[in-house]
Amino acid sequence: MPRIAYVNGRYVPHGEASVHVEDRGFQFADGVYEVVTVVGGKLADEEGHLARLGRSLGELQIPWPVKPAVLKVIMREVVRRNGAQNALLYIQVNRGVAPRDFRFPANPRPSLVLTCRRTKFQTARQLAEGVPCVTVPDIRWLRRDIKSVALLAQVLAKQKAVEAGAFEAWQVDPDGTVTEGSSSNAWIVTADGVLVTRPASNLILNGITRQSILRLAGELGIPFEERPFTVEEAYAAREAFISSASTFALPVTRLDGRSIGDGTPGPLCRKLRQAYMEYVGSPDPVGAA
Repeated sequence: MPRIAYVNGRYVPHGEASVHVEDRGFQFADGVYEVVTVVGGKLADEEGHLARLGRSLGELQIPWPVKPAVLKVIMREVVRRNGAQNALLYIQVNRGVAPRDFRFPANPRPSLVLTCRRTKFQTARQLAEGVPCVTVPDIRWLRRDIKSVALLAQVLAKQKAVEAGAFEAWQVDPDGTVTEGSSSNAWIVTADGVLVTRPASNLILNGITRQSILRLAGELGIPFEERPFTVEEAYAAREAFISSASTFALPVTRLDGRSIGDGTPGPLCRKLRQAYMEYVGSPDPVGAA
């Protein structure tokens, strides 16, 4: 089945999808995005993603390109046209097309692009063994809470991970505390069994999966703290894991070459991943396409 994209009111073959050369998203990274996971044909955490999209648009003073209810219809149609059961649905909104000028155009007409890519999620081996991560300096701007398409720092961090043979890079502020992964939120479990993740602020992106995991932890009676933690704390943790729309809760068993805990995935991560999949209402898609 050929891939279909949505671009400014039209469903087009993926290979023909394009935006204008003076689209501000292309020239200034003047836009925002969301990635919604499709699991078993269902949109996971849809309301949370749309709420965050609205917040990002508001912070950058970009109008909604269509009403949220209309966007929901488009999202489902893109999933349907791509025959997606397990996939990543990508939504991008740019300020629009205007003569190149740093100043906002007077009457912007936002660009709206959606694509859908069928994907395999984690492998059975990754869940059984966990994944390695490395730490890198956090060189991003100070509005990380906006899900902006300006992702060059994250690209560089992810490349560092690839070059080190790691799955993800944990970004570290100058004070030695972990902010988050290049495309995920970072978690540890202390020796006392307390779940720890950095609090939501302008220094991290408040992950939608992150929010759901915190809610589920509360419902399960798992003690947790939202506070910064250092790289040294992470080295000494009982468990560590990452969360995102595409990784759900994925165990981290090595950090900078050091084993976390006993070097195997811990029970708390497994419990939270299972709870998240039950919340989404779909079997764990590990290895499924």
